[in-house]
Amino acid sequence: MAAPKKKLHLTAFMRPVSLHTGAWRYPGAVPDANFSLPNLKSFIQKLEAAKFDAFFMADHLAVLNMPIEALQRSHTVTSFEPFTLLSALSVVTEKIGLAATASTTFDEPYHVARRFASLDHLSSGRAAWNIVTTANPESAKNFGLEEHVDHAERYKRAREFYEVVTGLWDSFADDAFASRSQESGIYFDPSKLHVLDHKGENLKVRGPLNIARPVQGWPVIVQAGQSEPGKQLAAETAEAVFCSPRDINAAKELYEDIKRRAEKYGRSRDHLKILPAALVIVGGTVQEAKEKRLQLDSLVHYDSAIASLSIALGSDASGFDPNGPLPEDIPDTNASKTGRAGVIKLARDEGLTVRQLAQRYGGYAGLAFVGTPESIADEMEEWLEKGAADGFTITFPFVPQGIDDVTQRLVPELQKRGLFRTEYEGSTLREHLGLPRPDNRFFA
Repeated sequence: MAAPKKKLHLTAFMRPVSLHTGAWRYPGAVPDANFSLPNLKSFIQKLEAAKFDAFFMADHLAVLNMPIEALQRSHTVTSFEPFTLLSALSVVTEKIGLAATASTTFDEPYHVARRFASLDHLSSGRAAWNIVTTANPESAKNFGLEEHVDHAERYKRAREFYEVVTGLWDSFADDAFASRSQESGIYFDPSKLHVLDHKGENLKVRGPLNIARPVQGWPVIVQAGQSEPGKQLAAETAEAVFCSPRDINAAKELYEDIKRRAEKYGRSRDHLKILPAALVIVGGTVQEAKEKRLQLDSLVHYDSAIASLSIALGSDASGFDPNGPLPEDIPDTNASKTGRAGVIKLARDEGLTVRQLAQRYGGYAGLAFVGTPESIADEMEEWLEKGAADGFTITFPFVPQGIDDVTQRLVPELQKRGLFRTEYEGSTLREHLGLPRPDNRFFA
């Protein structure tokens, strides 16, 4: 009997509502979508109707560290704190997962454990924790530090932080409150309460958590690092990985690397989902989709864009003719040779002028699927079948039309091919992702 066809998992990257710098200026776009509850409510309900696995919120603990000339053009300068927004959205949805980011560097395990347990109960089992160590050095200055915590130290703390949070989630046995009796006056069984009493290198937390064990046992664990420590943390702890490989070959290498590491820890490779970020632009024809992208890129201010291109090339591009091709004789530098070669290849392959190339890098230069529903479905199916991804974290070019294009045009094509669900598998995020409910480490 043939094995059932693998299906894609799709999550929606929604903080910010688009990673593209020009998104808020696109014709028909909602310019304040990051900070509009009525619009965000509409977006998540559309995604749930299309059976997306989860609504994913990144987070920043500081205004993005960029020059004020660039910051004044950024639609990400104001947006909601993830837990507050997801708690509100949990009551207007029923099935879609709710993934929030929380920092292990600038937060405390008890706070994080309590907030995620609350969200999991409020949503009836749909919460996910995206573990980050916080890369932005400006964040440190908002938490009493003059300099950022060392990269290696951040990851050491993150590993211990994970152990403490998951330990706190296991404070109560699942049936600790089953004996709740109005007659006897006994509210819970004290033999089913565990005091963590953690004393580690970085953290000291007594416990127990003052909330019942989450509906999912633990909210789903998401991790987003691609550095060596990040991949190691993902292999040991993550159940879904948000990543940004540049192409299918890089994705296959990353996919196999993380899954192989996970297996060394006795984990099933099926219990760790790799979900690369991908900008999706849908058109009636491939050419129409490409024209949408060019129009979107053109909305990035040139002064900001050329600075991004200079960084990507490792060489000052401000003197290049903006309306001409990328010069052949770009001086060599100590910057990344791979990154520089990628810029040059992109310019040649797509015949971009310096202005168009700069606006691409100033807008969104990551993985993108640009085409018809059929051509994008072909690409996604190839990534799934060739072991490059278990699905994708979709980033939208603009909203609401970008969401409508994906949910009303691309998703039906994926469903027609048997590549994506037509109904949710259950009611919890773990059920959507095919993940087991973790045992309580303290109670059989």
